[in-house]
Amino acid sequence: MKQIYLDNAASTTVAPEVVKEMLPYFSEKYGNASSQHFKGQEAKQAMEKAREIIAKSINAKPNEIVFTSGGTESNNLGLKGLFYSNYPDKNHIITTKIEHDCILNTCKWLEKQGAKVTYLDVDSKGFVNPEDIKKAITPKTILVSIIHGNNEIGAIQDLQAIGKVCNEKGVLFHTDACQSYTKTEINVKKMNLDLVTLNSHKIHGPKGVGALYIKDGIKITPLFHGGGHERKLRSGTENIPGIMGFAKASEVINKKDIKHMTEMKDKLINEILKIQDTRLNGPRDKRLCNNINVSFMNIEGEAVGGYLENDRIYTSTGSACLSNTLESSHVLKAIGLPPVQANSSLRISISKYTTDDEIDYFLEKLPKIVNKLREISPLVR
Repeated sequence: MKQIYLDNAASTTVAPEVVKEMLPYFSEKYGNASSQHFKGQEAKQAMEKAREIIAKSINAKPNEIVFTSGGTESNNLGLKGLFYSNYPDKNHIITTKIEHDCILNTCKWLEKQGAKVTYLDVDSKGFVNPEDIKKAITPKTILVSIIHGNNEIGAIQDLQAIGKVCNEKGVLFHTDACQSYTKTEINVKKMNLDLVTLNSHKIHGPKGVGALYIKDGIKITPLFHGGGHERKLRSGTENIPGIMGFAKASEVINKKDIKHMTEMKDKLINEILKIQDTRLNGPRDKRLCNNINVSFMNIEGEAVGGYLENDRIYTSTGSACLSNTLESSHVLKAIGLPPVQANSSLRISISKYTTDDEIDYFLEKLPKIVNKLREISPLVR
């Protein structure tokens, strides 16, 4: 039986052209980019070319891209690095209640170091109001950090409107763009972005590599100390195969792919909502092209996912980083869902490689599973 993978918000398959791009840097061009001899400079030149590709994709300059091990490290470097560079003169950070856990947990840790953090509410669709950000800014504010495309409910924030507020108030603006990168526009100049978190494994690249865009002139205190790699901001021998794969992956998804994913997403939403007592979580519009999140009343989302897995269809109930806990999603709670409804949620995330046949098979199986679970559920009495 064929496997159908619908958990692409957690991770994606590595594209064939990405694998091909990476292979020579394991066994042929394997030099250390800090070495001065030919083999080292061969690796360094390749890395700088990759840096140019990543920078161009968000309208940045190559020297503004710092390679990291992924989104979590980039978010930590951005928030902690700015805090240490500005404390105690400024110690206030503004974020939202629907951020990825690596932002929320970083903020909680920084509060123990003397930071003051404002966690803004969002509306029922998952959008933050730029006016709320404006009102929250104080003379002590260092940074506003707002996720671009939400990893659970797909809501795409209006970065241009938020960036305008931050620019007018003279406050730095960071976005976690791990889910949105290559799926929707990111233009650091037009959006007044000062820091942007990117990663590779959500876009058909390898795991363990990402980047942080840091606008020229912004001072960041490094988290790692060593040989002074990456403009002395991220010491450690660079992951050249990963970096080369990351750059190639940034070119994998095109407008045709986005159109294809959008059409499949819309079809999934339309068909799933035909199932009785089913709710879409997050917005219908201004949503990531590959994200669907729904709640089935009176049954557990984990149970739906388990039955789907029996048919070799792989989905999730939310962020993969929290899949080993039994806690309700903080994102669904923030948009107003009670625990029972939050626990009945299922996240379906598609990719450019998802086929119409796979979607049809999923849509054939899902209603039967939901109906079967409702027949045996003690909640339906």
